[in-house]
Amino acid sequence: MNAQTPGSPSTSHYPTQTVKEKAETHTLSVLVDNEPGVLARVIGLFSGRGYNIESLTVSETEHLKHLSLITVVTTGTPMVIEQIKNQLDRLVPVHRVVDMTSTGNAIERELAMVKVAGKGENRVEALRLADAFRARVIDASTGSFVFEITGKSDKIEQFIALMLPLGLVEVARTGIAAIVRGPEAM
Repeated sequence: MNAQTPGSPSTSHYPTQTVKEKAETHTLSVLVDNEPGVLARVIGLFSGRGYNIESLTVSETEHLKHLSLITVVTTGTPMVIEQIKNQLDRLVPVHRVVDMTSTGNAIERELAMVKVAGKGENRVEALRLADAFRARVIDASTGSFVFEITGKSDKIEQFIALMLPLGLVEVARTGIAAIVRGPEAM
C-alpha cells in the first residue's frame, strides 16, 4: 500500500471536491388526458419528491380529444430537471413533456390583476405607471383601481414593486402560460 506524504499529488481517481450544479428555472409543458385525478398525480410527483412548483397553470386545450395542458415552472439542477421530466413522462395519463426553457424559442406570458387604493398624487402616479406598463384599468372607484397587466413575469414583478408605495392592496396572478414559436405544435 502506498502511503501519501503531505504535499504529494493525490493518486485517487475520485475528485476531492464535489462540483455543485447551479439551480435553474425551467418551464415544462405537460400534455395530459383531461380526467379526474390527473392534476393530483402530477402535483403528487412534485410534492412526493420535494420538488418546488413556482407556477402552475392548467386548462383543457383540445376539447374533442379531452386533452389538457399543464404548464409548470420549477427550479432545480439540470439533473433534477431531467429527473422531473423523466418521471412525468412515465405517468400514464401524460402524452408529452416538453421543456420550454430548453427549446429556446418559447414565448412565456402571465396575467395579473393588481388592486391599488389611493387618492391625489398617488392616484395620478398609479395611472401614469399603468399607462407606461400598458396595464389596463378594469375596475375603478373613487378610492381604488384594479389594473390588468400581461407580460413576462419580471415585468409584472416590476409593476407590483412600483405600486407598493402607491397603495398596493392585493394581487391575483394566473401563473405562466407558454407556447413554442413557429408553425409546429408542442
